Amino acid sequence: MNALRILLIEDDEIEVLKFNRALKKLGQKHEVVSAKNGEEALQIINEDAPELIFLDLNMPKMSGLEFLKVLKDDDKMKFIPVMILSTSRNLNDVLESYRLGIAGYITKPLHFDEYVTKIGHILNYWLANELIRL
Repeated sequence: MNALRILLIEDDEIEVLKFNRALKKLGQKHEVVSAKNGEEALQIINEDAPELIFLDLNMPKMSGLEFLKVLKDDDKMKFIPVMILSTSRNLNDVLESYRLGIAGYITKPLHFDEYVTKIGHILNYWLANELIRL
């Protein structure tokens, strides 16, 4: 199995730990870099672009939707697939995210086993795709 270069944009350290714990439980060794906000994420992308982004919507400095607008307006970065990983079930957030060009929207499940299953499905899907390496 190939490893993905993943950028996790999440301001909650517990959620970052949960994501990494899920990968460990899945037995998948992907390269994960995390950013606490959209501004930090843009710096990381400019230095070493990931193959896949998991994005929380509710963040300080630059919201997830603001980050998406910047990312998708950039001719180089707009091809990086973005998966929303959020607690928001707000229909407007979902619709706006898809309008801005996300690849998928996952509401964070309450139970860890369900979270692991969802993350596993998403990662297996992207491993089967031809991704652009910038």
